Amino acid sequence: MSLSESKPSVVIAGVAHPDAARRALRAVAAFEFLKGLAALAGVIGIIDLMHHDARRIAIGLIGHFGLNADSRYPSLLLHYADQLPGANVNMLAMLAAGYISVRWMEALGLWNDQAWGEWLGALSGGIYIPFEFIHLEHVPTMINAGVLLFNVAMVAFLAWRLWRRRNPGTT
Repeated sequence: MSLSESKPSVVIAGVAHPDAARRALRAVAAFEFLKGLAALAGVIGIIDLMHHDARRIAIGLIGHFGLNADSRYPSLLLHYADQLPGANVNMLAMLAAGYISVRWMEALGLWNDQAWGEWLGALSGGIYIPFEFIHLEHVPTMINAGVLLFNVAMVAFLAWRLWRRRNPGTT
């Protein structure tokens, strides 16, 4: 039985909203699709940069924005621009294809209200939580805290949906 048949409700201020859970699920699906799209755009950009002088482009960007090339982020940009020509394109393409496939499969499953999409989302999102927590301990910023809280909320929402599939009569 799918959740659309059991009319799951989100209770807000004592009033059941049966479509709220579905809209939230579709929002998560759209977000996952966009993450895959961003990864695709990023890998296309990196592969395109491999055919150009990435160091010269990086130096141009640093100069255009008036940044100090010896500071942290511009020096990282220059470091990775130097690494780019020796990168393994096949490995990059395979890793990107795997990541993009997982994001889009998850989005498809969530959009169509499939239990496997919720499982995939909860597991793939849950994998990041320990790493995000460790990163927050080392670099405590509001952005890192927000990313961790957002991911925990997404995993909790998907876990709640899975629990509702097993216990359809409960709220």
